[in-house]
Amino acid sequence: MKLAIFSQGTDKSAGTKRLGVILGDMIADLSGVEGAPSTMAECCALGEGAVDRLTNLAQAAPKSPLAGVTLHAPFPRPARNVFCVGKNYHEHAKEFANSGFDGSAKEIVPEAPVIFTKPPSAVIGPGETIPGYLDPTQSVDYEGELTVVIGKGGRGISTDDALAHVFGYTIINDVTSRQLQHKHRQWVIGKGIDGFCPMGPAVLTADEAPDPRTLHLRTWVNGELRQDVTLADLIFDIPTLISTISAYITLEPGDLIATGTPVGVGLGFKPPKFLNKGDVVRIEVGGIGVLENPVG
Repeated sequence: MKLAIFSQGTDKSAGTKRLGVILGDMIADLSGVEGAPSTMAECCALGEGAVDRLTNLAQAAPKSPLAGVTLHAPFPRPARNVFCVGKNYHEHAKEFANSGFDGSAKEIVPEAPVIFTKPPSAVIGPGETIPGYLDPTQSVDYEGELTVVIGKGGRGISTDDALAHVFGYTIINDVTSRQLQHKHRQWVIGKGIDGFCPMGPAVLTADEAPDPRTLHLRTWVNGELRQDVTLADLIFDIPTLISTISAYITLEPGDLIATGTPVGVGLGFKPPKFLNKGDVVRIEVGGIGVLENPVG
């Protein structure tokens, strides 16, 4: 099942945001069904049997062509910061270490997951413009990432039980100012700029991806393929990330964990290929769809 936040029409700045279920080339409007959840976070909190309940609601919901609606970020304003993971693919860890922009640590491959966050104000939706002009250093970079959506919350979650706490998956572009990331050593400022967290286009429920390691992520910039990898290449897999974070921070329904980016980001080229105004970043994960954003 694919869930989305949408509005009628193609004007991104207009219309009421609604929760829907994508059914091929149609979308079922759950706002038209009594007793249905109204936000993605409410879906995440439904607990066991959520997919069956949402399926029944979708059958009863009014439907309209997907081509006639605008998709928004699945969590337009997350309740908490987005958890993010740095240097979580072997080849990207090497390209980052060799780039001269890593001011955070000396080791190439981290001994434990590197966790940072992006604030809710950074989130924008599919098709919205990444405000690259907010980076005074003109070192804006892209990072395509599979993102875990937490369903059942908890603290001290074991790796064996971790996938049972996953509601689904979406895509995040962990947009970054490389110069600010390096200057401040920690990464929150360089990665937390307003509009530097494009998200979407939908949430694929976990039953559709029982083994997330098989999911395939690809990123293009202006039509040029830059990143191409399966999630099997992660240094720290999804159960490890959930277990690590929940050992110290209680996870809640609707929490988001961006799992890291593979090799092929702009800083890895010589000279670096940073984003410029007018560029278009396209990220695709099979089953979830395409997240595409222009740069302003």
